[in-house]
Amino acid sequence: MRKIFAPLREKHKQLQEKTIIYKNINISYTDSGKGNVIVLLHGFLENQSMWQDIISVLTKKNRVITIDLLGHGKTENLSYVHSMSDQAKMIKSVLDSLRLRRYYLIGHSLGGYISLAFTELYPKNTKGICLMNSTAKPDASERKQNRDRAIAMVKRNKDTFIKMAIPNLFTQESRINFKKEIDVIKTDALKTSIQGVIASLEGMKNRKDRTFILQNIEFKKMLIIGKKDPLLNRDELINQVKNTNTEIVEFSTGHMSHIENKKELITTLLNFVK
Repeated sequence: MRKIFAPLREKHKQLQEKTIIYKNINISYTDSGKGNVIVLLHGFLENQSMWQDIISVLTKKNRVITIDLLGHGKTENLSYVHSMSDQAKMIKSVLDSLRLRRYYLIGHSLGGYISLAFTELYPKNTKGICLMNSTAKPDASERKQNRDRAIAMVKRNKDTFIKMAIPNLFTQESRINFKKEIDVIKTDALKTSIQGVIASLEGMKNRKDRTFILQNIEFKKMLIIGKKDPLLNRDELINQVKNTNTEIVEFSTGHMSHIENKKELITTLLNFVK
């Protein structure tokens, strides 16, 4: 166990970010390690740096690709709405440029929605999907109304929205225990453009039900649940993967497993890609 987590106690070297041009915009990604290919997809208002501690372990025996999603990090905006399919097609372009054909997809929240859309479009390329604090269900009507309110708030004051939204992803206890990490996330998120925030909110609001992906396509599947996730209902998540041969892993805290349950998450992901 010490050997696995030793890198977490060391200062990490920053991975070199690379760029490709996709539909006349810059897409930022990293590519490191050798072995089974793992594609890590971050969540809303995050960027590929969220995976830094996890990459240092996964790359010991795997090739790991991280990508800044449309309108996030150093990837530019493509349009006024970034649908899940738009994001998936962009990701496929990056992977094709690297001549990769089969891979595991691990997606946090928004990244999970995109992983499902990717598998719908490119089922033969997908070896497995891990939905990390994510869901295959679309937004319910109340959630869509909340998205619309969020969009209105972003138009008035994007920074205020971000400063409110980030802490709400954590449990109350985690807001105290991980204050420094939350401050870093907020600082990064504040760099996201108004267009990038709104385009993702619109895309998430309009995404479709993709539970059929889990039910009908045969590949390795995992669902990671935070028992106290403020955004996703535990029982609903478990119900949607019933009879789908999806492995369920539950952590004790909220929506941000890569921070709140980092060590347990790394062990889980290592087992997933074996």
